[in-house]
Amino acid sequence: MHITAIFLGLLQGATEFLPVSSSGHLVLAEAFLGVSEAGLAFDIALHMGTLLAILIYFRQDWLAMLTAWLPASAADPARAARRLMLMRIIVATVPAAAAGVLLEDYAAEAFRAPLLVACTLAVFGALLWYADARGRRARGFAAMDMVDALVIGLAQALAIVPGVSRSGVTMTAGLLRGLDRPAAARFSFLMSAPVIGGAGLLNALKIMKTGLAPGQGSFFLTGVVVSALSGYLFIALLMKYIRTRSLAVFAWYRFALAAVVAWTLVL
Repeated sequence: MHITAIFLGLLQGATEFLPVSSSGHLVLAEAFLGVSEAGLAFDIALHMGTLLAILIYFRQDWLAMLTAWLPASAADPARAARRLMLMRIIVATVPAAAAGVLLEDYAAEAFRAPLLVACTLAVFGALLWYADARGRRARGFAAMDMVDALVIGLAQALAIVPGVSRSGVTMTAGLLRGLDRPAAARFSFLMSAPVIGGAGLLNALKIMKTGLAPGQGSFFLTGVVVSALSGYLFIALLMKYIRTRSLAVFAWYRFALAAVVAWTLVL
């Protein structure tokens, strides 16, 4: 039984969708708990587990957007709207994909410092708090436009830095654009799928060239399964939570964790 893989899978599943930074938590687990397996390759493997959670939880959305491109006998405004939403997701994916290609090697080392994670947790936690408190929250998912997609996509590119949080920074951008919390979260999760899938594919190709150490395959598989199951649960919990409650609690959690990390580094 790979206890470490189970622990990290649970950590990934919980923190990928809560706006607290999954990669930041994995970096801190590696630094302070001595988890040597939590390198960039394993991080991406765990993200593939949460990708499965996104695809399964939002399966109706994906099915509707994909089937909207099939030939139809008559014009259908609903089908057109679903096609347009898929195009927005594609547009939102481009900035993060570009950042991943250009900064992947640099991110593997330079961005994985605990002090940097503490700073990004605090700074982007403050932005999340401000956006949640000051955002107009006047528009729903169907009211999104292409400018929303581009702005949120540019924000997603920042998530290559651990501690920023993909879901946190994209929900922050969505709230600042006037989206309500459920719409910001829904688009955040949907738009993350292509980026996570692309990064996972590139990583898999690298692993096929170098291979895995003996026993590492089962370690990776355990982490992926656990992160998928826990990720699905936490998507459901968050989507229910934000219908009636503020995101401020996650900002305060980020402040507290950043303070603990900074204090630990000072001692």
